[in-house]
Amino acid sequence: MQDKYGVNHDHYCYESSDVLINLLNIRDPDELTQAEADFNLIRYSEYCSDLDELEDFDSNHFLNLHWVLFQDIYEWAGTIRDVDISKANTRFCTCSRVEPELNKAISRIPLIRFCRNKHELVALVADIFSDLNVVHPFREGNGRTTRFFFEELLHVAGYRIEWPVITKEEWVDANIHGYFGQLHKLEVIFDAAIIES
Repeated sequence: MQDKYGVNHDHYCYESSDVLINLLNIRDPDELTQAEADFNLIRYSEYCSDLDELEDFDSNHFLNLHWVLFQDIYEWAGTIRDVDISKANTRFCTCSRVEPELNKAISRIPLIRFCRNKHELVALVADIFSDLNVVHPFREGNGRTTRFFFEELLHVAGYRIEWPVITKEEWVDANIHGYFGQLHKLEVIFDAAIIES
């Protein structure tokens, strides 16, 4: 049985199941999805950032934000996956390359301070965001963690972010296009989302 990432049973899942082993011992995938959403909302609302420099946004902080969101659900929250995953025609970073590719993408964040206008900012942010999506460092929770990371990052950079109302399909489509180096759809989303303070 393959899960949404095209992975046949692996050590993250209950035996003979595509449901991820979780601290709540939930075996129903819909119930687990709801529990994730509920705990994510609580942890997100409780979170208080103490970062004030772009250099603070490193790989360790990215991993920590995943732990913040998923600490109540998964024992492996905040740790890099050790299995290869894909969705449809999208194969994410090979697990042995996740750490160096994560570091490589995140190392570009300080370049934000050199953006001369919103157009340059949007282009850079969409590109880094897309790179992080390709890395997909976690077994689950990649999109939520990456959006959380960029919300905090843009706040520290002096912007507000308000995600536009779009469908899940539009969001997925933009990320798929980004995977193939076509960033326009992600740029449109970030252009609408980023508000100058």
